[in-house]
Amino acid sequence: MGRAHSNAFLQTPHFFPVKIRPRLKVICGRNAPALQSMAAQWGWEETATDWRTVIDRKDVDAVDIAVPNYLHAEIAIAAAQAGKMVFCEKPLATTLADAERMAAAARKVRTLVWFNYRRVPAIAFTRQLIDEGRIGRVFHYRAVYLQSWGNDPARRTGWKLNRAEAGSGVIGDLLSHLVDTALFLNGPIAEIRAQSKIFLEGREVEDAVAAIASFANGSFGTFEATRFATGMLNRNGFEIHGEKGMAGFDFEDMNRLLFFDASVAKNEQGVRSFLVTGPDHPYWQNFWKPGHTIGYEHTFIATFGDFLHCLETETPFHANFDDALAVQRVLDRVERSE
Repeated sequence: MGRAHSNAFLQTPHFFPVKIRPRLKVICGRNAPALQSMAAQWGWEETATDWRTVIDRKDVDAVDIAVPNYLHAEIAIAAAQAGKMVFCEKPLATTLADAERMAAAARKVRTLVWFNYRRVPAIAFTRQLIDEGRIGRVFHYRAVYLQSWGNDPARRTGWKLNRAEAGSGVIGDLLSHLVDTALFLNGPIAEIRAQSKIFLEGREVEDAVAAIASFANGSFGTFEATRFATGMLNRNGFEIHGEKGMAGFDFEDMNRLLFFDASVAKNEQGVRSFLVTGPDHPYWQNFWKPGHTIGYEHTFIATFGDFLHCLETETPFHANFDDALAVQRVLDRVERSE
């Protein structure tokens, strides 16, 4: 994530007409030699191994948190109390209580949470189709986040598998993205129940979770997140079925959207797959010509570009800490229902 964020800070002024140009002042981490290499590669001016020495610096305006989850709250609260803008990776915290403390502490500062999938053009375009009434009343919202690295013998350790550092397994890591996208596209979740599973003996955090939900708009939802979906590297997808149409997306084919229009003549109906790369698609004027695909890194660039635009125009940015708190409330209900 340090690379993804650094790239966004560097690239955003190349793609978005922003007046504010970020300066990569200092990068912090626990491994000093690795920090030096990272700083040299990405253009950070200084390095530090203790974030506390950076928080109160007058030449630092924003603090970007891309560390193990258990450290999010302490750093974010200290940064907010120092009057800094605060950016944070998901999930916001390891517990709902910490997420609430973070949101409360940051009420008077600008915040950003890296729910970058909101900025996938196909997902942003789905939001546009919904706003235009092209889906109509929603009946079903179906979401999956499927990865396979949980069964990799070379990846049996690491902070994401340590409950003390991660807080949870796929619930915080993968389900958080699914929930944010669902709230963005389909609105509040009224009720949710879940079941989780650990496949490998001795593992501290859940390897898979499945949930069923009722949305405030009356639709029925299902969610599945796993690190044991053999054959799936990063299948982050959804399907929305409504009275007027259907939209479907899979991040492994991130430039395409599936769409079904139930309003056309029945002998012309069928699911269409089309490139969401312009013209008149979200972000098509920021990146390449129509038909030229973009990648994972562009979602972070678009996130930061939108943030800078909101900062310059003094308008609200989403996803912020309050949005991430709404996600955390759903995750908390999932964990308590297991």
